[in-house]
Amino acid sequence: MSAPSVVPDPVHLVVGDEELLVERAVWNAVGEARAADPAAELRRVKVSDLTPPELDEMLSPSLFAEGRVVALDAAQDAGKEIAEAVLAHAKHPADGVVLVVVHSGGGRGKNAKELPDALRTLGARVTECKKITKPADREAFVRSEVKRAGGRIDAAGVAALLETVGSDLRELSSSASQLVADTGGAVDAEAVRRYHRGRAEVTGFVVAEKAATGDRAGALEALRWALQLGVPHVLIADALADSVRTIGRVAAHGRADPFRLASELSMPPWKVKKALAQSRGWNSAAIADALQLVASVNADVKGVAADADYALERTVLQLVALHGSQR
Repeated sequence: MSAPSVVPDPVHLVVGDEELLVERAVWNAVGEARAADPAAELRRVKVSDLTPPELDEMLSPSLFAEGRVVALDAAQDAGKEIAEAVLAHAKHPADGVVLVVVHSGGGRGKNAKELPDALRTLGARVTECKKITKPADREAFVRSEVKRAGGRIDAAGVAALLETVGSDLRELSSSASQLVADTGGAVDAEAVRRYHRGRAEVTGFVVAEKAATGDRAGALEALRWALQLGVPHVLIADALADSVRTIGRVAAHGRADPFRLASELSMPPWKVKKALAQSRGWNSAAIADALQLVASVNADVKGVAADADYALERTVLQLVALHGSQR
């Protein structure tokens, strides 16, 4: 029997706590192992649920040369003995066994904290899965997902997708794949809005945008549609708060260059440009009042108010009234 054309890396280190990226890294390792041995099984367990003898048994070579992937979750919780057992295997991997160590990057004990560096030193294949929080990183993620699906997307399309879908990576990934399939590969802002129009018209961000620009009728209509279609109250409240905070941050810098301001505030340029346009109807006193309103409604929709629908409508009307006020 000929040797497999693909030899998987025997030790993988997956570092970070971005869930989608962690899961993808684990399954990539499984996929490579099964390319070498289609029958390779996956055994996945939390480090805290293992004893050193159990780990040794899982990492021992099979008598019948069967392939195996052992994925150890939450390795940041590893005690001294488990950490030592992991490193012992990494120094001398068993034939046919692929070890995947999933570690948040932190850890309570010394051994757990030092485990990632020790595995790197031993030559483990490393996949970084840091939490994606910065706007620029989220934009880069969207571009990479579209490319991964075989398409391409322009800057306006990236901005439209983030505005329409939000920041959840699983939803962004799913939307990117669907858009590439639906458009034949070329994704722009028009394509995003066309395929997500129903959703875009009822997100909390649309409600917030209309309230921030003083569009009373538009804001109320968007709010009622959002509530009717089941958009969670807390998401609408969060969108209102995000809009007011963004306007406040941008307005505090005056008429600055949007690209320079975007860099200073760690915000995407499209968001800064939109906030600059919206800030024309706001003064510092009105923004201060608006910040108090969105803080109150956030508490209201989490149980303080008896009627969350009414609390949101009242806040939207108050924000519209503040827009353009001269106080």
